[in-house]
Amino acid sequence: QVQLEESGGGSVQAGGSLGLSCEESGQTYGSCAMAWFRQAPGKEREFVAGSTWAGNFFEYADSVKGRFTLSRTAASSEIYLTMGNLKPEDTAVYYCAARGSCDTSRQARDYPYWGQGTQVTVSS
Repeated sequence: QVQLEESGGGSVQAGGSLGLSCEESGQTYGSCAMAWFRQAPGKEREFVAGSTWAGNFFEYADSVKGRFTLSRTAASSEIYLTMGNLKPEDTAVYYCAARGSCDTSRQARDYPYWGQGTQVTVSS
């Protein structure tokens, strides 16, 4: 079993920055691609950013492109999401996810492993 634990998050004013970390433990050989999703109240969980295992390919949702940066050391069990120029609409619970395939996916249903989530609140 793969365990994921997020850290970081918190509250910030619009235009500010925050960083999120996700550490993987357990049977990490069972996971390859990792990603961040978020879910705002009353909305579906949506893809934010994803990385291959080697950390040599990243993809981002259009809503965060240019503002968020995903980083992952090759073969590392941790990924980081640096969020800049935050907007109130970025307010959500952010989840780290992992899957056995080494290709990223924007579909939450493709990820069997999830963290508990961490709250990000952006005030105007």
